[in-house]
Formats: sequence, structure tokens, C-alpha cells
Amino acid sequence: MNWQPSATINALRKRAEMLCIIRNFLTSRGCFEVETPLMAQFGVTDVYLTPIKALCNGAQYCLQTSPEYHMKRLLAAGSGPIFQIGKAFRDDELGRWHNPEFTMLEWYQPGYSHHDLLEEVDALLQLILGCPALIKKTYKQAFQEVCGLNPFTASIFDFKTVLLQVGLDNVLDKDELDRDQYLFLLMSHIIEPHFADALAPLAIYNFPPSQAALAQIKAGEAERFEVYFKGVELANGFHELTEPQIQYERFQQDIAVRVEKGLPEAYPDTYLIEALHAGIPACSGVALGVDRLIALALGYSSIQQVQAFDVSRA
Repeated sequence: MNWQPSATINALRKRAEMLCIIRNFLTSRGCFEVETPLMAQFGVTDVYLTPIKALCNGAQYCLQTSPEYHMKRLLAAGSGPIFQIGKAFRDDELGRWHNPEFTMLEWYQPGYSHHDLLEEVDALLQLILGCPALIKKTYKQAFQEVCGLNPFTASIFDFKTVLLQVGLDNVLDKDELDRDQYLFLLMSHIIEPHFADALAPLAIYNFPPSQAALAQIKAGEAERFEVYFKGVELANGFHELTEPQIQYERFQQDIAVRVEKGLPEAYPDTYLIEALHAGIPACSGVALGVDRLIALALGYSSIQQVQAFDVSRA
């Protein structure tokens, strides 16, 4: 067993310096720093996220995949602009850019659209990465430019044709009918790599409504964005959904899919629903992977190189 850190001490010093820069950036823009529970009664219903469970006093809790729900409860209580830099936990894949325990930056700006918040993300990335301004493309533009199809109107046959052309026709089941499965595959294996050599980060915004997650839907598009750099996903932002009934319905839709797929049980976070009933301000929020950001800023090829101890040494 190797007792030594995953990262060099020099890398950890640079990490600390960058965390100070991030904090100063956000406080200068009117946000104040908060801390919310890492262990909570509810996890997420998201089909593609798996919480890590913890036992305490005989009861089962979830280590949080994101501080989002608790931060929205603070917004409902009148916090105003807030940010948090803390640990998040996901029982998912391991690899160069994944670790079960990682550091997430999340912040919320009342009164901001997702476009307003994307401008703020752009400024932070230029500050930390020393990169040019974001390349911005709508979800539709990205698919039309790289894959030659409109993701909102293309047929499954169209998706299969593109996948066949690039040798990815055997990845999904031949009888797959879920459009999003094709879109996820095209995004991760064709579109993201297409922009991986760009000097500037890429922001893709206005997603299909089926991928709205916790975002508002307007004019048939989900008001959210994702940001990539060097082929790595860095941030995921939303013009936040504030209607409790719609949020509850989305939770139930997730749960139904989880049951269909035989995934572990999940339950709607009733605290969040109550907070939405009390009312949260119109706002936008974003989650950003801190380990990934710092690794890219320092020119490293994995997040383990900027973590004191990755999971293999924890």
C-alpha cells in the first residue's frame, strides 16, 4: 500500500491558491459562502446518478451527489446569492476524471437567466485557465455542425445512420427506442471530442426538453448549459425550475424509469418540494467540478494529480 499523497505538495499549494481566487471571484460578485449537509435523508431521483449510502444511529442516509437541494432551501429562506465549495459523492465510474469523492463548486444568482450565469462562468474560467472566451453554441447548432442533423426532429434511423458512419452502431441495443440514449452517445463520442482541441472552452446551451432535469422549459427547449474544455465536462448550469408541482412530477418520472430499469429505490426530497411551495426567487445555478478545473489549469491529465488522496489511497 502507498501511504503517500496522490498529488505533489506543490500541486496542493497551487490548488489552495486557486481556491482562494475562486472564493474572491464569487464574493466580489455578491455571493456569500455557505455549508450544507454532506449526509442527508434524501438522495436524488436522477436515473444516471447513484448516491453512496451511510448508516447513522440505525438510519440510512445518502451522501450528497450535489449540494443543490439544500442550497435551494437556503434560497427559499431568503439567502440571496450564495456559493459552496465542498465534497460530493457519486457511486459511479472510476477513471482519470472520476473519483467517488470529489470537490464541487456550486453557486446561485437570483434574477439571472442561464445566459447571464454563463457569462459569469466564462469570466471565472478565463481567470483560472487563462483561456480565451467561451465558444457558445446551441445544442441544435452543435449537432447540425458536427453530425449534420437536427437533434430535435431527427429520427432514430437518422441517429443510427450517423453512428454507423463513425463505427458506433453496435454500442446501443439495435431495438433501442429512447432518443436520449442516441443523443447522449453522439454528444459524448462525436461532439465533445470534435471540440477537444479548441483553445477555448465550449458552452452548449438550450437542450431538448427530455433533458431538462431541474431546468425551466421555454419555447420547446430546456434552459440549461454544459461547459467542456479539452474534451472534459466542467460545468452544468440551469435556469432553475421553481414550480413545485412540475418538480414533483419530474421526480415521479425519474422514479418510474428507475423502477423500469431495476435501479435502487429513490424518493422525492419533500424538504425541497416544501421549499418550492414557500417560494424561491427566479434564479440560475451552476455546478462546476473543482478537481477537473484545477487539473486542467495545471496541465495535468487526471484529477488524482490534484487530490490529496484519491479513493485508492483514502
